[in-house]
Amino acid sequence: MTSADKKHIRIWYWSGATLVFLILIIGGITRLTGSGLSMTDWKPIMGAIPPITDAQWEDAFEQYKQFPEYQQVNRGMSLAEFQFIFFWEYLHRMIGRLIGLVFIIPFGYFLIKNKFDSAQLKRASLLLVLGLSQGLMGWYMVQSGLIDVPRVSPYRLAAHLSLAFIIFGFCVWFALDLNEKYKQPGNGASELRKWLWLFFVILSFQIVWGAFVAGLHAGHIYNTFPKMHQFWIPPELWLMQPFAINFFENMVTVQWIHRVLATLLGVLAIGMWVRSYQLETSFTAKMWILSVFSIVLIQYLIGVFTLVYHVPVWLGVLHQTVAMVLFGAVIGSIHFLNRAKFLK
Repeated sequence: MTSADKKHIRIWYWSGATLVFLILIIGGITRLTGSGLSMTDWKPIMGAIPPITDAQWEDAFEQYKQFPEYQQVNRGMSLAEFQFIFFWEYLHRMIGRLIGLVFIIPFGYFLIKNKFDSAQLKRASLLLVLGLSQGLMGWYMVQSGLIDVPRVSPYRLAAHLSLAFIIFGFCVWFALDLNEKYKQPGNGASELRKWLWLFFVILSFQIVWGAFVAGLHAGHIYNTFPKMHQFWIPPELWLMQPFAINFFENMVTVQWIHRVLATLLGVLAIGMWVRSYQLETSFTAKMWILSVFSIVLIQYLIGVFTLVYHVPVWLGVLHQTVAMVLFGAVIGSIHFLNRAKFLK
């Protein structure tokens, strides 16, 4: 590939990462405003056209009334209230369609113009498969809330959110890989990289358990910090049987795990930051580690306030958004320490 080809494909990857970041924010608003089940069908093509006339809005509202969320949660809501929740789910789906176009159209162009080498073709194809899977998973998740219980499955929510982070992470990594110049990380790069990979693994688990907290509405209980009321280890932690489901379906256990993992990430971040100075790494390496440490500190505080104030929409969305910023910073840090080698 030429330098120009690499530049164009790199911009394409960054565009994908930016749009996934945006849809994560809109998805958070959709979830926290209870908007996710307002559109009760899935029409990838015709669904791009929203209700326009009063009659069309009435038809959409009547369709919504046939499902459990209206009957059990929102009975008696006005058309204006329905339009509000419809708007967020519609916007979420439209950005999803935009992401599809941004991936598919340039992919076709680059393929026809023979801009890909074999490695980039494989990477781009992987992103397309993941994007398609995410669209299907999104509908599969919504469908779980349209039958009997008006709440999406926490397992499907966790899968949907995890896929978003995976796609975002691949876009960032692939874009960084197409940079042609790198700075030297200095001494200790190998050790810091190992610590960052450990941090990345724990962060990945933390993101998944964050999805379970959201899916179970576990942020609305034990709204004290640092203790859970008067307990460090609450008595309801292992009440459910079989034992294993406590990790995924017990609201108390899920929130407790989320707290423990957050604290562990904070301790690791402090340790990596201190270690980066002990190892005399380069200024750039120190800045990468400092960025991870700073974002972890900010995210920890946001998480505490989100909990204490019973998950207001803006704090919940901010918490989810900063999680993806942290995820990107960790990927960037690992990539720098892994590939930085050409310039001093």
